[in-house]
Amino acid sequence: MKIKVLLVDDQSLIRQGLRALLELEPDLEIVGEAQNGEEAISLVTEFQPDVVLLDIRMPVMDGVAATQEIQKRFTKTKILILTTFDDNEYVSAALQSGAMGYLLKDTPSEELAVAIRAVYKGYTQLGPGIVKKLLTQFSKPVPTQSPPVPSALTELTPREKEVLRLIATGASNREIAQELYISEGTVKNHVTNILNRLNLRDRTQAAIIANTFLSYLNEST
Repeated sequence: MKIKVLLVDDQSLIRQGLRALLELEPDLEIVGEAQNGEEAISLVTEFQPDVVLLDIRMPVMDGVAATQEIQKRFTKTKILILTTFDDNEYVSAALQSGAMGYLLKDTPSEELAVAIRAVYKGYTQLGPGIVKKLLTQFSKPVPTQSPPVPSALTELTPREKEVLRLIATGASNREIAQELYISEGTVKNHVTNILNRLNLRDRTQAAIIANTFLSYLNEST
């Protein structure tokens, strides 16, 4: 079964380029194109795509407003933002509106295809620079005394701690796999175990936790 993808961007050349690249992937099917959020909602109603690849700044209705409306009406449809803008307010607004991922348009096509598949499965996908922006935005002054390390964190395996430490740097699954000389599938399994054992919702929360206790992770690995 193919993953149905809707392309939404106000630039036709961008849509054409994305279609040409993504149609090379045997498990992806481009079901339609829209040039603004209003058209996107109409096409989501018609085609019920699995994933909407959505720009953030568009005329008529922008990506944030479209994300809010699509998530309100079509809860099974996943939103993946693909844009040239990495401003903190855009990133925060998109994720708070229900987007499952935020990538920049310089993302390599093979990584974009991987991100679409991951979002389809319910995993959050953030570009490395986006993770760092979020961590900077939500970071708090360092307390004079380090907080106690949660017991669940100490119970992670050495390999899981290594993976968590690399998540803190914004590394993708592929980059983690290359760094640790393991397969991407093994990395995904480790990430799933980490989220479950630490009772975290997604990779962003894992990155925040990892940065909070980075000293411990560095010492443990």
